Amino acid sequence: MKFDAVLPPMHLKDVPTVASAAEEMGFDALWTTETQHDGFLPHALIAEHTKKMKMGTAVAISFARSPGDIAYTAWDLAAQSEGRFILGLGTQVKGHITKRFGMPWPDSVVGKLREQIGAIRALWRTWQTGEKLNFNGDYYKLRLMLPFFNPGKIEHPEIPIYIAGVNTGLARLAGEVCDGFHAHPFNSPRYLREVLNPAIAEGAAKSRRERADISVSLSAFVATSPEEANFARMQLAFYASTPSYRRVMSHHGWEEAAEQLTAHAAKKDWAEMPMLITDEMLEEFVTYADSPARLTSALKKRYEGLVDRLTVYTPFVPGEKDVFWQEMLGGF
Repeated sequence: MKFDAVLPPMHLKDVPTVASAAEEMGFDALWTTETQHDGFLPHALIAEHTKKMKMGTAVAISFARSPGDIAYTAWDLAAQSEGRFILGLGTQVKGHITKRFGMPWPDSVVGKLREQIGAIRALWRTWQTGEKLNFNGDYYKLRLMLPFFNPGKIEHPEIPIYIAGVNTGLARLAGEVCDGFHAHPFNSPRYLREVLNPAIAEGAAKSRRERADISVSLSAFVATSPEEANFARMQLAFYASTPSYRRVMSHHGWEEAAEQLTAHAAKKDWAEMPMLITDEMLEEFVTYADSPARLTSALKKRYEGLVDRLTVYTPFVPGEKDVFWQEMLGGF
């Protein structure tokens, strides 16, 4: 199991310091999110200021971009990082795509993302091999690639693609056509074991692959203090209020609580929501220990055989909790 780090939301000028410190600390990879800042831009700096550590988006919002936009950016970052870049894509939910990014929401989420991945790889093949660009789908039709717009071959053209998801449709798609799957932080070992990993394996079987051929990455909620547990409770309440994530709560028999959380979120009653996350729910979703050493053991026991790459929900900030990170990395 690889142990990775998450870059905190920050301005680009601060990225080199964090990237260098993360590699020196010993993390296997550094992931960027896309909340307050662009998910791709930091990787040009991460690649420049590190030598061995992998890097990737967890995630870049795919439906906010065209396949060409994603393909060009990932191609440049793969070249810049000498093959260390991982392209992680996530669809986001309808409200954000239509109201925050101003882009259309598809009739089929899985269908559009499948096509988007195929279109991206078609562009990469054209650039690397000279193969004529001819991708025809319901959402994308790509037929034009003139030499003036062709970036040409790179040394490491096999760019891994991970996709993120909460439900089985995207998990099956990951198993069928992707190199990895970003499991959402709103997750539990039981849901991974009983729902997501079987779906990934089902998709893999369609492509005559094994579950082990797909790397599953998880950002896990952890707590080593009551304050951290309370923070996790607030985040879980936010995630559980999202209708498209309802299946996670339903799988545990907590659909009524999820409906109540959705109703509170619609009224912006944010203060009321954490109280609906019970201690039983917290125990299911959060790994708790009173020291980093015990936390490492608890995480390994909890997720061994379920995930291949693990981060914790807390972003890595040099100079903050350095002893915590060193002890965690020592355990992995």
